[in-house]
Amino acid sequence: MADDLAAAVTKALTAVKDPASGRDVVSAGMVQGLVVRDGMVHFALQVAREAAASLEPLRAAAESAARAVPGVISATAVLTAHRAEAPARPAGPRGPATPGPMLLSDVRAIIAVASGKGGVGKSTTAVNLAVALAADGLKVGLLDADIYGPSLPQMLGTRERPRSEGQRITPLNRWGLKAMSIGFLVEEETPMIWRGPMVMGALEQMMGQVAWGPLDVMIVDMPPGTGDAQLTMSQRVPLAGAVIVSTPQDVALLDARRGVRMFEKVNVPVLGLIENMSFFCCPNCGHRADIFSHGGARREAERLGVEFLGELPLKLEIRELADAGTPIVMARPESEEAQSYRRIARRVWEKAATKADAAPKIVMG
Repeated sequence: MADDLAAAVTKALTAVKDPASGRDVVSAGMVQGLVVRDGMVHFALQVAREAAASLEPLRAAAESAARAVPGVISATAVLTAHRAEAPARPAGPRGPATPGPMLLSDVRAIIAVASGKGGVGKSTTAVNLAVALAADGLKVGLLDADIYGPSLPQMLGTRERPRSEGQRITPLNRWGLKAMSIGFLVEEETPMIWRGPMVMGALEQMMGQVAWGPLDVMIVDMPPGTGDAQLTMSQRVPLAGAVIVSTPQDVALLDARRGVRMFEKVNVPVLGLIENMSFFCCPNCGHRADIFSHGGARREAERLGVEFLGELPLKLEIRELADAGTPIVMARPESEEAQSYRRIARRVWEKAATKADAAPKIVMG
């Protein structure tokens, strides 16, 4: 079925002509990385770097042609440079201007939960913070921005497929919040073998073509590192701030430091650091052991001049509930760990809402 739809999209793209050569974009070899998943279409148009600015109408025409194919729910086309070079990094605080208006304009505050490296519990933290904010009565969205390793389906305990209405995708409702992940749209074991432009296109699609509606806050579970996804988020949505998650050991703190500096370079406020797996609690006797050291994130926050938001233990129950798709904030609201998440969530919301309300409102006509 996907192969048939891909063939139909390819045929539709033969009607789109490259103004420079007069050939259609398919025979000209411009269409790259065409991917079709459950009615969602992504592809890139390979063009000369110096011509990219003038070819936005061509990109829009190709995207419209693909979207018009029966069976296509949504389509995203991006322009990519003709030469296989590393993309230029932003020259200004938010990088070069990107085409089109800023996305997620109906969200009061957008908060990125990030980490310099994987395996520090960032996704568990993001999910519990989102559920905690929803439990406090806020309208909350949760976006999984990790295209290569989406974890929201597991952590929210659902493999339900989102519905589509016309060109809009309806986010899933779970634990009092609206959620979207590429993991809801592909099979569980399907690898996302995509290059950077495809990843950025998928991110923009999940932000711009999902019917989020008005929200108080959106928590974005970022992929680890400081790459394309982070730059896309900082350039295409008005981030109110970022929360950095780290474990206490030196190697994790080094990567957390890079994460803080990256957000500073793109002019996104760092709301604070969280120390996850701060200490281990034995489930049998309650004995505490500082397996990964302790207090490193607090000291790093002081050194970097950002707020230390709190610490969370390495506890078996948190992991078990996350694997079962029931965040501890919802499953054990009376527990000390759930209360810690809620205290951190309230402080993050307090800071993010203040920054979002103070920021100038930009209207693009």
